[in-house]
Amino acid sequence: MTRRLLLTYLTFALLILIALEVPLGYVYHRSETQHAFGQLEHDAEVLAAFVDTALRSGQREQIDLLAHESAQRLGGDVDVVDIRGHLLASTHPDEHPAGSLATAPDIRTVLQGQGQISTRVAESGGVGIMSVAAPINPGMAAQGAVRVTVPKGPLTSRIEQFWLLLAGVGVAVLAAVALIALALARWISKPVRALELATRRLPDGALPPPATTGPPELRRLAATLRATAARMHSLLESQRSFVGHASHQLKTPLAALRLRLENLESDIPGNSHRDVQAAITETDRLAHMVETLLAMARSEQSSLSREPVVLADAVAERIYLWSPLAAEKKVRLAAAGPETTQVTAVAGAVEQIIDNLVSNALRVAPPDSTIEISWRPGPDGMVELHVVDAGPGLPAEQRERALDPFWRAPDAAKDGTGLGLSLVRKLATAGGGDVALHPADGTGIDAVVTFPAERVPA
Repeated sequence: MTRRLLLTYLTFALLILIALEVPLGYVYHRSETQHAFGQLEHDAEVLAAFVDTALRSGQREQIDLLAHESAQRLGGDVDVVDIRGHLLASTHPDEHPAGSLATAPDIRTVLQGQGQISTRVAESGGVGIMSVAAPINPGMAAQGAVRVTVPKGPLTSRIEQFWLLLAGVGVAVLAAVALIALALARWISKPVRALELATRRLPDGALPPPATTGPPELRRLAATLRATAARMHSLLESQRSFVGHASHQLKTPLAALRLRLENLESDIPGNSHRDVQAAITETDRLAHMVETLLAMARSEQSSLSREPVVLADAVAERIYLWSPLAAEKKVRLAAAGPETTQVTAVAGAVEQIIDNLVSNALRVAPPDSTIEISWRPGPDGMVELHVVDAGPGLPAEQRERALDPFWRAPDAAKDGTGLGLSLVRKLATAGGGDVALHPADGTGIDAVVTFPAERVPA
């Protein structure tokens, strides 16, 4: 933001400088050119008056002397011609063919009476020149003409120096504007950067600091964001506290209800045993849901610590615990992956993630199939944990929804809670990873959970 503000201020300053300096430079160029021609016209008219006096008195040698003195004083050349354009005196006679200047445009203009003064800008020998032709004996029939020619270099040099001065002033102004704009941009963007950093820390429970600098609008925005964040944290904390307390309080009544149902089972008629067993199953399902809600409430805490976990050990332990149930369902559990792979995860999260994924896989795995648990390095310093089953699988839209809380497939067994995969995602993201469901080769689901890799010392 600071860079964009600085660039905006400098762009506006540059446009203003161009709008001011370019016209000023052209005005100076025109003014200097007119002044130079005006001075040259005055010198030509004065010289023409002296030449007219010399012609009237018959002092032809005086004309040549006047021409050379004027040329030396002006730093240029002087040509004097009579009424027919024949050269009377010149400081550079070698440049005039046949000694006549009657065909020169400026001389012809003056001799023919088409103008009292004739000016032109041309090049001679690759050098720019300015010339002025004035008539001898003005006011009556011209008796000849005087042409004064000077190099254009001094005029060009003055104009270029003025342009350089304008450029220097422009650079100095831009430098001053840059310093002022940088300070102003930092003053404006400082509270914005503070708000950005505070927004990033909002999920961790940190409140934005009160803004003491910057424009009033940004200070009000910071105060509003701080109040909103405090309110959100209060609401979230209340919600987590309610879920945790409610789930905890439900555990004891559910355990007591299950115990009473088991005690009643021996005292009811035989044809009602099925209903009692169904009630016990529903009680177990509610108890499992309560445990999952407690785990989800704990996973949403901002102060969860992370620890390194050896995936091979965690997978071997969970396979050992799940093997009896898998054997009862005639399903094999297989593991494959590097022995030394370590990941970083929330304490206890890897075990809960594996338990939920294996539990879901066992629900859908057909007899004589294999649930494959594997892990391998992934992109960007992550490790991928795959749990692949051979069940019927899910369509693409259902795979997306399966990670939502309380969602269950239309043909899913009634003993599920719809919270297992949601808990997996919460635990994975709390540890810096993620979870996704992909179709397995053939049939089934490939549940992929990513964890940040833990560096293992050599």
